[in-house]
Amino acid sequence: MTNSNVRILVVDDEPPIRKLLRVGLVSQGYAVSEAPNAKVAIELMEAEKPDLVLLDLGLPGMDGHELLRKWRDDGMDIPVVILSSRTDEIGIVRALELGADDYVTKPFGMNELVARIRVALRHKFQQQGEKPVFQSGELSVDLVKRIVKVEGKEVKLSPKEYDILRIMVQHAGKVLTHHFILKQIWGDSTDVQYLRVYVRQLRQKIEKTPDQPRYITTETGVGYRLRVE
Repeated sequence: MTNSNVRILVVDDEPPIRKLLRVGLVSQGYAVSEAPNAKVAIELMEAEKPDLVLLDLGLPGMDGHELLRKWRDDGMDIPVVILSSRTDEIGIVRALELGADDYVTKPFGMNELVARIRVALRHKFQQQGEKPVFQSGELSVDLVKRIVKVEGKEVKLSPKEYDILRIMVQHAGKVLTHHFILKQIWGDSTDVQYLRVYVRQLRQKIEKTPDQPRYITTETGVGYRLRVE
């Protein structure tokens, strides 16, 4: 699908932000619709069936969290990328837990935003389930044989380390919150520090420079992201 066939709904109550997004996204070939509040956003969602939503959390009336919850409760699986202030880590985490696909913080660069959009759209349009072998740079993960290799050499992981990497591979390119990973792996409210220990161990095994990770990047105050190269 080309960009010209992709419609993005921008939901933000600030006209300058909507204009900035409209100009930037149209220049990239996307079709753009705009909504200044949740009411208009709901109407446009039903009328136009956009392919992706850029959603500001600080909307008047029904805020972004409430709108996102409504859409997810209604069974809408459309990709949603959150627009948020740089200091609103709690709001970002809450939105991701409600089903947002990703986020960018204001002020943001258009290149960064477009990259986030492409990742979210790829998850929607491919929908081919897990690929047998995931490849990113020199890292490969065979999800069938449970074999992890870096630069062609097999890396031995503990069961929990592999489970964490597998979850990241299944959502490659997307930010995963601490809570989401903990729930998927341990099924309870295990301390976040416990997860950090395992991620540190995992980086020691798959990263050439663990303190400057190439693959598993930290989203400060939010979670982790497995980069796709």
